[in-house]
Amino acid sequence: MSLMLTVAAPFRFTRKQRLKRNEVVYFLVYDRRWMSLDEANQLLSRALEDGLLAYDGEMLHPLFDLSTVNIPIGFKPTTVILEPKEPIETLIERIAREKNIPPAQLTGEMNQLILDGFEGHIRPEAAIVILAKKYRIETGDLLQALEASLLKNR
Repeated sequence: MSLMLTVAAPFRFTRKQRLKRNEVVYFLVYDRRWMSLDEANQLLSRALEDGLLAYDGEMLHPLFDLSTVNIPIGFKPTTVILEPKEPIETLIERIAREKNIPPAQLTGEMNQLILDGFEGHIRPEAAIVILAKKYRIETGDLLQALEASLLKNR
């Protein structure tokens, strides 16, 4: 959610629906002093990748309703928003986006599969792959990261 707040901030504070990339970077780096130039560019790449922003010619615009985002007074993003996502989280978001299912519902379904379907003898990484197959979602690009996560969390 913090990523969405950070992405929404330049648009909300400037009261514009579309901004150039350099205007967003200026807001994040120089106006608010929230992050470095590299971090701002990384944030924009992540927002584009996650489907929060899109280009319309040279202009960036949010792909969510800005009026639904309330930025608290004194808000300042942490560097956690720039850290790579866990592969489980990425796959849950992919299924949710492609099948229009709330992520919380998918997480519940994954937990139910772990407890009821396998009596707790399956890891979340495997359970989410099973759900992805159920919903016919491609997982090939994430299998290596899921395996690494599985081995890391032994």
